[in-house]
Amino acid sequence: MPQKSYKIINDPVHGFIRISHPLVFRIIEHPYFQRLRRIKQLGLTEYVYPGALHTRFHHALGAYHLMGIALDTLRSKGVPIHDEEALACQIAILLHDVGHGPFSHALEYTILEGVHHEQLSLLIMQKLNEQFHNALELAIRIFCNEYERPFFHQLVSSQLDMDRLDYLQRDCYFTGVQEGTIGAARLLKMIDVVNDELVVEEKGIYSIENFLTARRVMYWQVYLHKTTIATEQMIVQIMRRAKELTQAGQALPCTPALAFFLRHPVQQNNFYENEAALEAFTSLDDYDIWAAIKQWTTYPDYVLSELSRRLLERRLFKVKLSPEKLPAHWVEEKKKEVLAHLPNAKLLPYFFIEGSTENTAYQTRGGSIRVLRKNGKLTDIAEASDLPNIKALKKMVKKYYVCWAKYN
Repeated sequence: MPQKSYKIINDPVHGFIRISHPLVFRIIEHPYFQRLRRIKQLGLTEYVYPGALHTRFHHALGAYHLMGIALDTLRSKGVPIHDEEALACQIAILLHDVGHGPFSHALEYTILEGVHHEQLSLLIMQKLNEQFHNALELAIRIFCNEYERPFFHQLVSSQLDMDRLDYLQRDCYFTGVQEGTIGAARLLKMIDVVNDELVVEEKGIYSIENFLTARRVMYWQVYLHKTTIATEQMIVQIMRRAKELTQAGQALPCTPALAFFLRHPVQQNNFYENEAALEAFTSLDDYDIWAAIKQWTTYPDYVLSELSRRLLERRLFKVKLSPEKLPAHWVEEKKKEVLAHLPNAKLLPYFFIEGSTENTAYQTRGGSIRVLRKNGKLTDIAEASDLPNIKALKKMVKKYYVCWAKYN
């Protein structure tokens, strides 16, 4: 018999990633997936950590690789997994982020209106399913948690899924934040399935504790770093202003894909009713935004040109982050400082932003991490652990922020 064809991809985090199924290779080669090369995994976090230049393309391949290891582990422990199920599960994780827009989460609710990337991932998977003659049916069922064996969906989306295992390792590697290091290899050896539910063997408790603690560190030190908040708010205000000007009749210089979303208020139903919306979205990436921002630095509108120049030159907003709401008198003083430099008081909301951000390292809502005891009983990790900080990680942490333009 002829030797099965395959591809090898050299990944800096996981080493060699083997693509051995022709359908997977065809999906990776598809323009919808190749677009992920042009979308950075961490948006504007490179303004804080210069090495954070990896993409959604890298991450999707890494998650696919970890899924293969997880499935092999489960099979070695006697869990019956058919080849069709394994392939579908790997395709589901490969495409889990295909619906991300430019700068990942930063513009998720700015360019679009209330459309989550997972909804778009599903729509794009359905379009690919049509093009590949229904070969993605089972992958879609697993992605939507509609398959009768729920542990497959848990491997794709849960508190301990391949998505998180890859992005924590990858983001830690490229940012250099070593406190976010996790023992993914050991965790993958500790997983099992009981009654079609994904569980972790009792001897993996400390690895899970490390994983949850690392996730908390990465959120506050990387994903919700105060400078990341500032850059994201700046680009949100730039796109907000660009949409207002465009919808008021001004023709801003930009690519056709970006122009589509500046002109039209696009909601989820638009993608199902208007093929042009999906076509524009699957052409849109970080480069469209940067090309526009470079041109907008000389646009006559003060807000658009000033914010665009500031972002390009890294003259970022100042940020004050606090566990409590900042005192009203302090907020008013900062507003006055900013107003003194603006040509019009109505422009203040673009240069002074108040908000809040929150994170829970371990969310039990919608599914918890279950530990398989040596006596065969299943226990939530928060109850199985002898460390009190796991219970603390279930608590929602909320912080308030103020971002404002600095003039000296």
